[in-house]
Amino acid sequence: MVLVSQIYGLLKGDKDNMQLLLNKFLIIIGFIFIFSMCVPPQDGSGGDFAKEKARLDSLRDVRCPRLMSSAAEYYRNRDWKQTIRVYSEITDLSCDEWNAVYAPPEEIYQYYSFAYTQIGRFDSAEFVLLDGLQKIPQNVQLRKQLAYAYKRQGKTDKEIIEYERLVDIAPNDISILNDLAKIYKDQGNYDDQIIILKKILKIDDTNDVAQSELAVAYESSGKNPLEVYEKRYMDNLDNISYGLDYSERLIKAERVDEAKDILKRLISKDPTSKLAYQKLGKVCWETDDLDEAASAYESLFKIDPRDGRVAINISDIYIDSENYGKALRWADKSINLIDNSGNGYGQKGKVYYKAWESLKKNPLTVDDKIVAKLAYDNFVKAEKMSYRGFNRLKYLKDNAKDLLYGKAQWFMAENKVKRSGIIRTTTAPYDWVTDNLSPESNWKK
Repeated sequence: MVLVSQIYGLLKGDKDNMQLLLNKFLIIIGFIFIFSMCVPPQDGSGGDFAKEKARLDSLRDVRCPRLMSSAAEYYRNRDWKQTIRVYSEITDLSCDEWNAVYAPPEEIYQYYSFAYTQIGRFDSAEFVLLDGLQKIPQNVQLRKQLAYAYKRQGKTDKEIIEYERLVDIAPNDISILNDLAKIYKDQGNYDDQIIILKKILKIDDTNDVAQSELAVAYESSGKNPLEVYEKRYMDNLDNISYGLDYSERLIKAERVDEAKDILKRLISKDPTSKLAYQKLGKVCWETDDLDEAASAYESLFKIDPRDGRVAINISDIYIDSENYGKALRWADKSINLIDNSGNGYGQKGKVYYKAWESLKKNPLTVDDKIVAKLAYDNFVKAEKMSYRGFNRLKYLKDNAKDLLYGKAQWFMAENKVKRSGIIRTTTAPYDWVTDNLSPESNWKK
């Protein structure tokens, strides 16, 4: 009323004062308008939101338990299409946000995505899992399933990224590390594979699979794996298998003397190790350390005195060292141990033939021809038993008249030999020969 009175009074005054008062009036009106716009209405959108939330909560209270029960039933019955349909409704209603105990999100997204994988829809499984990981990004199982979905779609780069995230989440989970190492191996990424395998061994330094894979990875990457085998053995000196692997690598690296030392150390720890004796015998034989080779194989034979193949190996070593007497004795042992194969008779023929090659004179002596005939006879016995090893039967047969003891030599034999019917070697080079010849029926005609 004061303002109105002032306006009325001014209507009688000068125009300048009137204009000033009018401006003041307009400013006051503007403030009143702005203030009134900032005050929220008592029945606005806030009330609507609260009502909508209450309505959804009420709906979830009814629907979510039923849907979770139905989903579980369909899942147990492997009805994947219905499982997918129900879990779709569950996620649309955000049941996991309604009650994470009765509708745990890790269960929802795990089973929902699994149902898609069962019908081969890996792209849909990927979508579901990515949605779930927005809510529970640290869930290991969902990330494993996502990595699998990527794998089945050929998205190897994304699969690797997921496994690398898994390693960050669960750095001590060896199964995850193994999976990642295998992916790197399959991709030919040996440097990264080596890094992961070393992580595994840092967690479990006795992991045989990781140790072996690390050595192979080193080799595949062009690096020398010897240090891997050495460390593995030196950290586990009682492990015979590790020692055998290390010795094998030393042999390949042409560090034979070191390999022999390792093998002898293994034998001292386990005198029954057939593989250690076998490897020691083999490396000694290949490096012309024939005495050590024979000793190793003879020790091996003591462990398993029924192994005719070992007897043949020993016989061969003695052939190489030109100790034909021992070579012959071991060939005889092999005949008794190897039934029906002809290998024993073939070995005996080999001993006689190799000795004849080394000791024969020019021209051939009677003893040379006796030994050639003994070789021939043993090769004949071996061939009748389907022997397929070293064999000079054809050569001896084709040159029988010149090389073998036969009718002509029998005709020229001394009377005491003819009376006894026993033909044996008599000269010093063949004093090791223990077998005799008997005259054949056509020689006496």
